[in-house]
Amino acid sequence: MTKTTGMDTPRLLDVVALLSDVPTHGLVRGQVGTVVEPLDGACEVEFSDDEEITDELLILHHHVQ
Repeated sequence: MTKTTGMDTPRLLDVVALLSDVPTHGLVRGQVGTVVEPLDGACEVEFSDDEEITDELLILHHHVQ
């Protein structure tokens, strides 16, 4: 699940934050990622380390707040 503010849906290259942990991928609530592919009702989000190397690439349903 991702979070955006001020928009109806995340767009390409938006920065989004997780609203809940994704323990199967070692991701925690609040962790940020970048939308690399907007989808209908979801988006593909890339999570990178401090050296900008991709750690995880997941398709997540979005929740706008």
